[in-house]
Amino acid sequence: MADTGVAAAPAAVRRDRWRPYRAVIGSRVRSQRAYRASFRMDLFSTGVIGLVELAEVLVLYRTVDALGGLDLHQILLVFGLADFAFSLASVVVGHVDELPKFIRSGTLDVFFLRPQPVLLQVVTSELSLRRLSRAVVGLAAFCVGLVTADVPATPRTAVLLSLALVSATAISAAQYVTAGGLQFFLVNGHEMTNAFVYGGRYAATQPAAVWSAPVRAVFGYVFPMAFCGYLPVLAVLGMPGPPGLPAWLAWCTPVAALWAWCAAMLCWRWGTRSYQGAGG
Repeated sequence: MADTGVAAAPAAVRRDRWRPYRAVIGSRVRSQRAYRASFRMDLFSTGVIGLVELAEVLVLYRTVDALGGLDLHQILLVFGLADFAFSLASVVVGHVDELPKFIRSGTLDVFFLRPQPVLLQVVTSELSLRRLSRAVVGLAAFCVGLVTADVPATPRTAVLLSLALVSATAISAAQYVTAGGLQFFLVNGHEMTNAFVYGGRYAATQPAAVWSAPVRAVFGYVFPMAFCGYLPVLAVLGMPGPPGLPAWLAWCTPVAALWAWCAAMLCWRWGTRSYQGAGG
């Protein structure tokens, strides 16, 4: 009986370790839903943004039959998968690149005083539920593409798309963390990091075959946005990739996600070690 009690104690400690984070997230959800009219307007506005971005794709394909070897139905798969993954990441960590607000308010200094990881505290300090409507747009585009693009209904397809969705969400989240780490060194650099994060999101929804070789190298291997939608769709449809990005790389999306997070954590660690407080 004594051995059982000793073994159960660490498990209880581990469960208690996550209780503060669950409490904070729960309070954020309740606070956003408390003002229902405002919350609905936020949902509507972010949904409209997603629809406008989808409309750009539809308008483009009114003038061309195919772009980068992909027709409209196939590009909807790319757009839907990448945009859905990005939207899920933005719900959870989309506020991390707004680090200057935490620094100016002194909130970040408080995070350093607590015995929890600073990044985890920053992530759980907010939850952007309003961005769920944008995720719905991406999911709808993906489902339409899945039905109309003659995707083979095989276990291989299910495994590859599931792997791609999880990895693409992780890659998008890593871009937010990287942008947050850069904010330790940039003065009012929010617009620059927005260009980095949302520019990467835009690249993820486009066919990489239309990129020049240097751009393909950057968004294929340095910031692996091509793994978020384009490469998995090529592999599912059995299509070859452009030079330097063969379709079989789609099976390496977990490796790309791991690389993105290694770069993000190095950037974040570099930033936190250089931080000297809001007072300078």
